[in-house]
Amino acid sequence: MEIDTASHDKVTAVSVKGRVDSTTAEKLRDHLNTVIQSGSARLVIDLKEVSYISSAGFRTLLITARAVDAAKGKLALCGVGGEVKRLFDIASFTELFTILANRDDAVAAANA
Repeated sequence: MEIDTASHDKVTAVSVKGRVDSTTAEKLRDHLNTVIQSGSARLVIDLKEVSYISSAGFRTLLITARAVDAAKGKLALCGVGGEVKRLFDIASFTELFTILANRDDAVAAANA
């Protein structure tokens, strides 16, 4: 799994590439915690290059959402498609997150 972070005005966008599973979820969680603790509570997680997400990955997203809420920030996801979208639908996670089609829309939502 690869993680890339970029700033868009007051929003931090984190792009994830590869699989988010039991062997990689902790690395992603630690990275997202570092971003939030550094004062970036307006967060976009771009999943367009994620090929698979497991329950450990979903747990990481839930923990991140709680941390963003505690920091009075906003979280938006983007790029959820293919197999990852199917898994989000099966787990009913599409109802728990703001999910937008592209990064620009997600950045706008996190910045609102």
